[in-house]
Amino acid sequence: QVQLVESGGALVQAGGSLRLSCLASRSISSINAMGWYRQAPGKERELVATFTSGNSTNYADSVKGRFTISRDNAKNTVYLQMNSLKPEDTAVYYCNAVDIRWFTSVYYKRYDYWGQGTQVTVSS
Repeated sequence: QVQLVESGGALVQAGGSLRLSCLASRSISSINAMGWYRQAPGKERELVATFTSGNSTNYADSVKGRFTISRDNAKNTVYLQMNSLKPEDTAVYYCNAVDIRWFTSVYYKRYDYWGQGTQVTVSS
């Protein structure tokens, strides 16, 4: 298991910047994938940015060029740098960690862990 604690959410004006942090309770280098999702009122949770296998990154089209995901393995922390924020970025941002456990050579289970979320509000 892994516990995740997000921080860094705030109220910011459009065009501003924020950096979110996600502290994991164990070494993030042992976690298969980590990333950020968000959920706006009345909408489904959506992917924002993730690290996948091989340390590659994946971004939602709506944040490409504005957001950057990074990690500090020594601090067990994943960050989300958000620049040029827009009102439509307003949402609760959640940190996600994925463990893949192999039971046989062909059978595995995926375990998803979530933080409690941090509110980002962008005013126009």
